[in-house]
Amino acid sequence: MNLHVENETARLREVVLGLPWSNGPVPTLEQTFDSKSYESVLHGVYPSEEDIVREMSAFEAVLLKYGVKVYRPELVPNCNQVFARDVGFVIDDKIIVSNIIPDRQEEIDAYENIYEDIPYKHIYNLPETVHVEGGDVVLWNDVIFLGQYAFEDYPSVKTARTNRLALDYLRMIFPGKKIIPLNLRKSDTDPYEGILHLDCTFMPVGTDKCIIYKRGFLNPRDADHLIEMFGQENVFEITAEEMYWMNSNVFSIAPDVVVVEENFLRLKKHLEEKWGMTVETVPYREISKMGGLLRCSTLPLRRD
Repeated sequence: MNLHVENETARLREVVLGLPWSNGPVPTLEQTFDSKSYESVLHGVYPSEEDIVREMSAFEAVLLKYGVKVYRPELVPNCNQVFARDVGFVIDDKIIVSNIIPDRQEEIDAYENIYEDIPYKHIYNLPETVHVEGGDVVLWNDVIFLGQYAFEDYPSVKTARTNRLALDYLRMIFPGKKIIPLNLRKSDTDPYEGILHLDCTFMPVGTDKCIIYKRGFLNPRDADHLIEMFGQENVFEITAEEMYWMNSNVFSIAPDVVVVEENFLRLKKHLEEKWGMTVETVPYREISKMGGLLRCSTLPLRRD
């Protein structure tokens, strides 16, 4: 298998899609790891396996429609394997295996059937002290945007998934890249206030455009800098309500083809009418109640 991913939008050829089956029992409040899941459990609206299967099947159908080769991890009974992006991510020709939270270690083991087809020199296992998950790594050619939480209370914040050491490690592995760290606003219990991963508040689309929720960044200057990089006319700003439903967590199959959740009506209209893109819609609202959406469900292996 030849890994190759330089950005979020080049034509997709091969991808890992998470699994919707055998998710196990509904977690308790104490067992949740993100604010959206916390809210879903608190209000008794955590999604059923039937709904998860239905929504992921619709997403897979769109990927197959565009000729994308779809891999799946091995099934781990009674384990939530929906969000493949947490398990690892590809930059250029290297795959980085995440130091996922200990309760989810089984998910990483389920990818052995995929890793065995990748030359071992291209697989990087992180040192124990380096924490980074794929949702915090957003690629834009020679630039890596890195969501992080670089503060002393990091160990006590469940939704803090990428630490300061991840920045140093990625700089060592990718010395030719410009890495821009972005500290994210965090909350373990309020999905209107907390950002789990960078892709929940920012995502490039096309070749020079992006979707952004400005209040997701602890430092307002970070959001301003991103807007300056892309240019105001190339930025779609989402509202707090749209962030809550994860409007930035879209998934590009090509520079001009974007998959969005079917309820993202304002975003869909803008992408089609203002930016001339083809927008594929799928139902994914139930899955969003577990703290992730379309990009979270994927691990791209090869793009053009």
